[in-house]
Amino acid sequence: MIAASDAAKYLLSLDAEGDLTSNLKLQKLLYYAQGISLALRDTPLFSERIEAWDHGPVCPPIYGQYKLHSSNAIPAPVGFDPGSLPAEDCDVMNEVHTVYGQFSAWRLREMTHEEPPYKDHYRPGVKGIVIPQDALKAYFSTRVTRP
Repeated sequence: MIAASDAAKYLLSLDAEGDLTSNLKLQKLLYYAQGISLALRDTPLFSERIEAWDHGPVCPPIYGQYKLHSSNAIPAPVGFDPGSLPAEDCDVMNEVHTVYGQFSAWRLREMTHEEPPYKDHYRPGVKGIVIPQDALKAYFSTRVTRP
């Protein structure tokens, strides 16, 4: 299992050649990567929790790490070696980036608001409500096909 910070850096590095990613979009990509990893591999991509915040799913430590960028694009990570991560983890994140990276941050926000893992755990104005991994796995298992 990798650290959420490494997953974030990897996802950010995928955009180094094109459009850059905001913190809002990064949070949604992490949510999708975690859910798809749980559904396809029966294991989380990272151990850090995902919470249901007003603007959708958030991994709090990663939000805190990049909040200084506000809604602006986060630059590609410097000195990060994507090859240092396990190939299986990269495969999940590459798939997430291909499928979900094409959408804007706001569109991803809207999409997550319609999905049960978020809808079933969100309480307006309340931070700190964890979206359980079993809820992510159950939902995303209905959305992906295992090899």
